[in-house]
Amino acid sequence: MGTYAITGAASGIGAATKARLEADGHRVIGVDLRDSDVDADLSTPEGRAEAVAGIAAAADGSLDGFVPFAGLAAATGRPGSQMVSVNYFGAVEVLEGVRPLLAAAEHPSAVLVSSNSTTCQPNWPVELAELCLAGDEAAAREVADADPLGSYPAAKAALAYYARTKSVAAEWIGQGIRLNAIAPGLIETPMTAAGRTDPLTAEGMKMYPLPIGRGGNPAEIAGLTAFLLGPESTYFVGSVLFCDGGTDALLRAKDWPAAWELDLSAFRA
Repeated sequence: MGTYAITGAASGIGAATKARLEADGHRVIGVDLRDSDVDADLSTPEGRAEAVAGIAAAADGSLDGFVPFAGLAAATGRPGSQMVSVNYFGAVEVLEGVRPLLAAAEHPSAVLVSSNSTTCQPNWPVELAELCLAGDEAAAREVADADPLGSYPAAKAALAYYARTKSVAAEWIGQGIRLNAIAPGLIETPMTAAGRTDPLTAEGMKMYPLPIGRGGNPAEIAGLTAFLLGPESTYFVGSVLFCDGGTDALLRAKDWPAAWELDLSAFRA
């Protein structure tokens, strides 16, 4: 059995995944603001360092898997900068901090948590996603505050970009660490319930199409996550798996796969 660390483990999908892994016989180190094995505020560099130190102290030298579920949704009065700091930098900095622990395990796996809002919410700021990926938190926070609603999908897109670009690098799969991402859709959690009554998001959520006819269950995302962490997914590297009841397929049916445009003239010379 393995040892895993999960941020956002006290509620929602994080709690469901913790319960699933523990039911499978694994040990889970939970990280959250409170009521967890490691209490830390991932919106700050100091809090992220505390999270890494706490995980390291509990992990006994190695970590079989890591999933940063901690996150904030767009809400009235919530600055975009706060979402970006938690959702992107709080995920990536802790991930990078525990990478040596992952590298010490036999078959390690990490799963980043993107979102289908990246393809289903229009007109989010691509510049913000690029600033996140570049590691410029100060500039990213400034851009996010100018577009709080768009900062959520932008930060989640940056997580997908990170998984795609970093997974194939020497410090990740080169050390045997599989890195993938999931993109959940509308999942019935306390965060979703709050969004349905918030003036900033309520109307948009009413319009949100769900071909399956319902919102998702946290346990369904927990099952997907457990699969990506486990031994039956060992050929997954750099994948972004949508689990959204058909929303992305309905809205963007033929956007992927896209043809790779390559100039072959140089090879014919």
